[in-house]
Amino acid sequence: MKKRLSMVLGLLAAASFAYGQAQNPECMQNLSIFAEHAKVKNYEAAYEPWKMVFENCPDLHYATYAYGEPILKDRIKNDEANKPEYINTLMEVYDKGPQYFPKRYTKAGSMIDIALLKFDNDMATDEELYELLDKAFKEDQENFKNPKAMYLYFSTLVDLHGAGKKDLQEVFDTYDAVTGKIESENRELAEIILKYVEKDSAGTLTAKEKRALKNARINGESYEKISGSIDSKLGALADCDNLIPLYQKNFEERKGDADWLRGAAGRMDAKGCTSDPMFVKLVEALDAIEPSASSKYFLGSLYEEKGDNSKALDYFKQSVDLETDKYKKANKLLSIASKARNRGQKTTAYKYARQAIDVNPSEGRAYMMIAGLYADSANECGSTTFEKKAVYWKAAEMARKAGQVDPSMGNSASSAASAYEGRAPSRSEIFNSGLQGQTIRFNCWVGGSVKVPSL
Repeated sequence: MKKRLSMVLGLLAAASFAYGQAQNPECMQNLSIFAEHAKVKNYEAAYEPWKMVFENCPDLHYATYAYGEPILKDRIKNDEANKPEYINTLMEVYDKGPQYFPKRYTKAGSMIDIALLKFDNDMATDEELYELLDKAFKEDQENFKNPKAMYLYFSTLVDLHGAGKKDLQEVFDTYDAVTGKIESENRELAEIILKYVEKDSAGTLTAKEKRALKNARINGESYEKISGSIDSKLGALADCDNLIPLYQKNFEERKGDADWLRGAAGRMDAKGCTSDPMFVKLVEALDAIEPSASSKYFLGSLYEEKGDNSKALDYFKQSVDLETDKYKKANKLLSIASKARNRGQKTTAYKYARQAIDVNPSEGRAYMMIAGLYADSANECGSTTFEKKAVYWKAAEMARKAGQVDPSMGNSASSAASAYEGRAPSRSEIFNSGLQGQTIRFNCWVGGSVKVPSL
């Protein structure tokens, strides 16, 4: 229901006026009155004429719904005695908006607004909130974009599970669906940021593009926060002690369901349950009915668990080759890079992290990994302490790049860049070195160069 409210001039357009006069001249007059008051946030004066239009001519103009929300929220805030009445009316506004003006208001948006209003005013049980948000998510997922609603949707489900009212499998299924939606939204935001970030650096963005870039970054940070909260809410429910018996119980019934097998194996892999025989059963069943990027990846995890890193890498590479989705391909490449880094293989890790960036230029985690690899190699680069510490400037550059291309990395990228810069040569060291403004080249595997800041 959050729509731009600068439509007052359009309210009196000839076509709308003629339509309003033909339907109910009094409604048109009151529409004009409440819109003028609401435009300057005089919601008290706007209420009565707005109410007349809402009750008698609900299909006259979408301004009735766009302005109805702030008008009623003002009444809710300032008229405690009649607060329940105004809340109920606001729920009607949310409900009727998509009915009369479906091109401006969505089904999911309407149900989300109602759910959040009920939640904020303690007017619904967890069951009622979950059912409303579950319906919104399943019937109109495309328009389910509110981060607070995403968290509330999942959080109430976990609470219902804790109360013995929902199965653990439903919790995992919903977790997959919600986090998948967040990933999808972040992908769209990343595309926007990638589209404008170079122009931003060059200072050539238009005012409209600046707003789009700013909004994409803000929304990306919101999704990052909510994603962390959802993971925290899931907590210990997704540990091996819960996963293994659940999958043992459901395996015979679901062993022909590739989606279920893929999700179950993926969760066990993510939680480090790969040494359990249940993981082997899941992977073998998945590869038998649907050899794919996922099944090859899980086979790689099996061989890695056995300590056969060479065989594991072969399957991981097969998984990458079979993957057609660029985001999933980048994730797999990044996973290979992470495994190599954990084994101390910096150049191999760098190789696959770079490939991840080549596949998906907005993969901020790959930039962050490279930044970490640079920092890990500081003592290997340069012949002097100053030159060794200068590597941290290069690490900071990569960390900042992560934040520029990936909205979900926002705060973490900024914090990492600051930390790396704190380990780079200090102002006094720069001054004493006599290298201000000069370029330092790295002859180690890191390669490239950095320019020493001028004081």
